[in-house]
Amino acid sequence: MKGPGMLISALIFALLIAIFAVINIDSVQVNFLFTKATLPLILVILGSTLLGGLTVGLLGMIRQIRLQRTVRSLEKQLAELSTEAELLGLSKATIRTEPKEEAEVPQKE
Repeated sequence: MKGPGMLISALIFALLIAIFAVINIDSVQVNFLFTKATLPLILVILGSTLLGGLTVGLLGMIRQIRLQRTVRSLEKQLAELSTEAELLGLSKATIRTEPKEEAEVPQKE
């Protein structure tokens, strides 16, 4: 259910940004570092939204790549440890691959 909810939220957000941009059509002066330009405010709003979205998307992709590398590394480590355990003659029943469950902490009343 996460996927459709995120898509609907993104579409609603895009619609709100588009309405906001269309309402603001006056020209404004934009000061770039080396030059100044007069642009319609709609382009400034849409351009800023696009750059913000691209930045968030890029950072998300970088995080995803790092997590995939970590998973690959841990899977490789697990395979090595399983092989080592088999060489030592341990059965798979004695090898725990799941993390140990945390003990419940009693809560104060």
